[in-house]
Amino acid sequence: MASRIGIISFAHLHAHSYATRCNEIEDIEFVGIWDDDAERGKEAAKTYETEFFASRDALLDAGLDGVIVTTENARHKENVLAAAEAGVDVLCEKPISVSVPDAQEMIDACSKAKVQLMISFPCRYSPAFGRALETVRAGELGEILCIKGTNRGRNPGGWFNDLELAGGGAVMDHTVHVVDLMRVLLEDEPCKVYAEIDTMFNPDLECDDAGLLTISFEGGCVSTLDASWSRPPHYPIWGDATMCVIGTGGNCWVDLFVEHLDIYRNEDSSYVWGPYGYNTDTGVVRDFARCAESGEPVPITGYDGLKAMEVALGAYESARTGQPVALPLA
Repeated sequence: MASRIGIISFAHLHAHSYATRCNEIEDIEFVGIWDDDAERGKEAAKTYETEFFASRDALLDAGLDGVIVTTENARHKENVLAAAEAGVDVLCEKPISVSVPDAQEMIDACSKAKVQLMISFPCRYSPAFGRALETVRAGELGEILCIKGTNRGRNPGGWFNDLELAGGGAVMDHTVHVVDLMRVLLEDEPCKVYAEIDTMFNPDLECDDAGLLTISFEGGCVSTLDASWSRPPHYPIWGDATMCVIGTGGNCWVDLFVEHLDIYRNEDSSYVWGPYGYNTDTGVVRDFARCAESGEPVPITGYDGLKAMEVALGAYESARTGQPVALPLA
């Protein structure tokens, strides 16, 4: 039986990819869209050949198995709570929220309503990360001593630069993906973060666009992370996600977006970065839809989202005080 899936809001750019996946995956029925920006929502519904619902409640009452929440970060909570009240499973865009209390309220509400809450961390579905995970779990690298990570991209603009809606700048946007990968790879939790954060690439921003984090894990591994919007506006790709994993028995280099073609066009002397290979959003949406329809536990939980977000919030506190911050946050 096809899983009936809806989408709340096209505020986040990833909503378009999720909508495409909903139309491409055979076992999904894309029921419809609600957006508080009706014009934006109607345009999306037309593009993806589905129904625009006049209210959030109408969409949630349409017999959904699951709903994908792709609002601004600060509005995740209200929409996840509404879905929980309606008894609809949720796939929530990262970061889970903008504060620990809000994230915990979301997790508790879904648990109480017996609704599944999955967080969108598509990097877990990268074949490169999968191979690295197999290598580490097989013990080929020995004890993991340190990890050097990057997540550098272009400034998305719009509400991503609004501290009230986004909860932060580049560090909030780009920390959570790689921290989630580190947690999975190490099977361990971060216990301390130190960060230096600034606005370096666009001095007119009211939020940060550069951050360097040092993260300690309970088992002793120390990692660093460059979480920035350091790519110029016309850079050919949106960003990167890499890890250099160093162990007592060997090292490995993980580049989640290495599969691409360099295309040089004679007609206008332009360059195009052409990605190929597996689309990681497909894995996220397919797993969520299957779990929502079958009741199977989701593979990426609200708790996973909370633990990754805590590192970003701890980094901001560290940058403010100039001191390392213990995790989990009080």
